Amino acid sequence: MPSLTSAVSIVANQLALPTLDNLRISLSPHVDVQAVASQWFSSFQKAMQSKNVPAVIDLLVDDIFWRDMLALIWDFYTFQSAPSVSKFLTDQLPLFSLTSFAFRKDLVELQRPYPDLAWIQAFFDFETTVGLTSGVFQLVPLADGSWKAHTVFTNLEDLKGFPERTGPGREFQPNWAAKRAREIEFVDVEPSVIVTGVVEKNERIGDNWRKRLCSAVPPRFRYDHMPYIPFPTSWPVYTPVLKLADWLESYAHCMELNVWTNATVVFVVPGTKGNKWCVLVQRADGRKRTFEVNHVMFALGFGNGVGRIPDILGQDEFKGQILHSSKHKFAADHAGTKVAVVGACSSAHDICADYVENDVTMVQRSPSYIMSTEGMLRLFSIFWEGGPPTDIADRASASYSNKLLKLVHQRITKDIAEADKRATNYLQSHLIEKRSRELLEGLRKRVFKTTLGGDDAGVLLMTRSKVISHALDVGASQLIIDRKIKLKSDGPIKCFTPTGLLFEDGSTIDADVILFANGYADGRTSYRELLPESLHDKVRPIWGLDAEGELNGAWREVGMRDEEGEALSGIWSMMGSLGLCRFHSKHLALRESLFSLFV
Repeated sequence: MPSLTSAVSIVANQLALPTLDNLRISLSPHVDVQAVASQWFSSFQKAMQSKNVPAVIDLLVDDIFWRDMLALIWDFYTFQSAPSVSKFLTDQLPLFSLTSFAFRKDLVELQRPYPDLAWIQAFFDFETTVGLTSGVFQLVPLADGSWKAHTVFTNLEDLKGFPERTGPGREFQPNWAAKRAREIEFVDVEPSVIVTGVVEKNERIGDNWRKRLCSAVPPRFRYDHMPYIPFPTSWPVYTPVLKLADWLESYAHCMELNVWTNATVVFVVPGTKGNKWCVLVQRADGRKRTFEVNHVMFALGFGNGVGRIPDILGQDEFKGQILHSSKHKFAADHAGTKVAVVGACSSAHDICADYVENDVTMVQRSPSYIMSTEGMLRLFSIFWEGGPPTDIADRASASYSNKLLKLVHQRITKDIAEADKRATNYLQSHLIEKRSRELLEGLRKRVFKTTLGGDDAGVLLMTRSKVISHALDVGASQLIIDRKIKLKSDGPIKCFTPTGLLFEDGSTIDADVILFANGYADGRTSYRELLPESLHDKVRPIWGLDAEGELNGAWREVGMRDEEGEALSGIWSMMGSLGLCRFHSKHLALRESLFSLFV
């Protein structure tokens, strides 16, 4: 069976996009895309099936990126450079029988994101000893007339012998209600997996949204479709949180998810009855039940919903109310008051917009990345109306390593922010650029501090590294520009005063309510609250990117990749947007099954 540790990525010294200049070629307008992709795939298929690693490497450029998600190695890995991929394939191919390669002729396309960038993207399927898998490759032209792969993505889709219970595989249940009641309570069969977020402390599914920031309108376009049941075609681009909460509740019922509400996980400790973990769950009425399972999936959000409030002197002296954005519900709760919102990212924007009828001031302590809704169309174009089906978009998006994506997004971010007039293939690009430029110029005139993100790569990589420091504007930025939301951004906070805040430059703000929108605690907080103290230092960072550009712990086991990390075998993380949940939740289910069957 595949080794979980044998493949080691060898990082190349330099990253660069495969521009036509770098490739020293000008692309012919008469490329037979189908013929090029089909011919390359035929050679690739033969080399993979014969396990001829040198022949595979000969089909790849030297700075190849090969990203694998459970297809050939049972974790998420990105292998960068031909030597790294060669070692990966040398280690892993002997462990599998590879069959049933199929070229997807309907999913072949010449893509020109910029005039100096061109590649042929194509999809394929194949089978391994244990699974049904899919793949994506991008071919770039070379000076000798050949085409080679610059990226390859391989992804496990299903396990052989374990088909989903859909279509003809559905059950006929004449006594459905009684059967469901027993299933939900696990009367007849103990669960094999506990999902901490499915043990719901609130009274109703969706209450995490109902009980917070009721005016917020998070983006929920096609990127955030749910698995199996997408949003209706009439669904608004921006979903009011109460609507989203109701959708989550109805989704759980329709999908027959076994959710316990009014219940709390008390602890997760090493098991004593042959399974890895012992989980104690307590219901609101005092009933307790202990489960012995091999897998526990933590789905408690960033920092288990524990808001981060900076340690600022003088909090005890302030005579007003201090709260975190996670506790905010309605601006009407503080009608007629002066409000200071410390923070300048998405939550702060939403809350300030909610308080616009009050006397509200946004206190900005560090630069924020701001992008208009028009800019979002460019950034997430593959998931907007007119794009491919969501499952195809997911795999096309995942086929780019985060390191390579960073280089592309440096260009896109520059276009959005600076109204670069470079011709692109995005619809209404000139309008997008003009509106984005006007928005940023207006904010800068108000001395709102902006950033283009780390290495000027924009919002997407920021969300995968820091979670916060960005805001997707849905109206609050214009309120700042129009001075309907006051702005304080010219100095750090020194301390609280009895009536508000004192800044290092001696200026003050009076406020009845000071609300902090500074994000949440360390992602490891929820693990440390439930796991024994002896395991706390073995939990690796959950969010942020590792050396390969993969998320550190999200959608993976949370233990370190060493012998000590084995102590947390079977503890998994679920975290991120609905889009990430849609794509990666099945990966977690597959990994749990792989470990149960083969490890």
